Amino acid sequence: MPGAVDTTAGSPDRSAASTPQLGNTTGPFAVITLLFFFWGFITVMNDVLIPFLKGSFELSYFQAGLVQFAFFGAFFVISLIYFLVSSSSGDPINRFGYQKTIVLALVICAGGCALFSPAAANASYAFFLGALFLLATGVTILQIAANPYAAILGKPENASARLNLAQGFNSLGTTLAPIVGGLLLYKVFAPEGNVTLDAIKTPYLIYGGMFLLLAIVVGLSKLPRINEGGASGSGNAFQFPQLVLGMGAIFLYVGAEVAIGSYLINFMAHEDVMGWEEHVASIYLAYYWGGAMIGRLCGAIAMTQSDSPGKKPLYMAITAAGLVALIYVITAVRIEANVLEMDFLPFVELIPFVVMVALCLAAFAIGRGRPATILMIFSLSLIGLLVVAALFDGKVALWAALGIGLFNSIMWSNIFTLAIDDLGEHTSQGSSLLVMMIVGGAIFPPLMGLIADATDVRMAFLVPIVSYVYIAFYGWWSQRRISAKHAAA
Repeated sequence: MPGAVDTTAGSPDRSAASTPQLGNTTGPFAVITLLFFFWGFITVMNDVLIPFLKGSFELSYFQAGLVQFAFFGAFFVISLIYFLVSSSSGDPINRFGYQKTIVLALVICAGGCALFSPAAANASYAFFLGALFLLATGVTILQIAANPYAAILGKPENASARLNLAQGFNSLGTTLAPIVGGLLLYKVFAPEGNVTLDAIKTPYLIYGGMFLLLAIVVGLSKLPRINEGGASGSGNAFQFPQLVLGMGAIFLYVGAEVAIGSYLINFMAHEDVMGWEEHVASIYLAYYWGGAMIGRLCGAIAMTQSDSPGKKPLYMAITAAGLVALIYVITAVRIEANVLEMDFLPFVELIPFVVMVALCLAAFAIGRGRPATILMIFSLSLIGLLVVAALFDGKVALWAALGIGLFNSIMWSNIFTLAIDDLGEHTSQGSSLLVMMIVGGAIFPPLMGLIADATDVRMAFLVPIVSYVYIAFYGWWSQRRISAKHAAA
């Protein structure tokens, strides 16, 4: 297990003269983590929404993949607009502030959720796609503001660890979403078990209310002002190679993660895997997204500069064990005839997942707390898991596919912080470019859908391998850049 963490990898460049006096950042950071939770929750609801709309409108895999195309397409459009504005007239966040930007984004999210009711009333798939685009517009603005804010909100040397911690709460949202969403759509609001479009109205009104409540909380909170009224940040961030290469890594990572999550339910329902019904398979999505939560929170420990590095293995083991237990309990929840029940999976069935958690912790140890090295190791592990998922049957394929979440865990945080390292006043502009690359989530699901329609949904799981080959390269390149910077210092 590592000693001191690399203190330059993945941290924004902030000179002593420009670094704001933040004071105690614990409270503000806690507020920011709520944002990560809620946008993780609402994003992964798409994985439950896809089979729901596919059945309701009798869609092909490709047509169902347009859900993610509409949602993640908004990331490209809105981020491109943000980049063009910041390049020509200065960074909007530096002018208006992180807090106001976040509140506006949350209100837009609420508006997108509210549109699900008229979409269902009109039984219009196109209307649903429009509602998703508006919802994703709000999430895009949240991402542009909250990711760099979380990275900057504290000591630079812990930026990657801090973003992993925030992403851990994002994963808590993604873990709960399939369970909550599946129960609401297929049980609670399905009249007498008859799943219709009307079942979708109330859940999304609830989600919209949650976003409005969070907007009030953020608006009333005292968040530190960072880079507001300072440098405009105008100019071109493309001068930084770590950002340009990082944009490609974000595009491929998000595309792979979203596509895999989008078709996991169909993958588990395949007769050669488990043959489960959709509402049963949706429960097991919690192991995919819960694995991401385990990896991110353990990654936060592994990549934090600490005075007691020898205790990190213990802290990580305790964290992982507690989160496995949490996922185990969450997936046991059932609602039958409006009665809450607990139906626990025999623990012996969970052994493959526990083994992969142990392998994930071992990978952190091999990476010695260096974000770029860990990125490379995890990418190579994902290539192996995808091959096993596509070529093997039954439980071997099942747990290989679900284990992908564990090794996807640190991808976003490590790529993001490596990409904005040394950007200085261009950090927010660079953030908008990275968020723009979330458009990968719009491209990959329809592409995987085409492969699934032409061959088999299992074979489609070979498509994301190209993503992880490139990300492994980016991790290797980033570590060389960091080493060269140290040598020159």
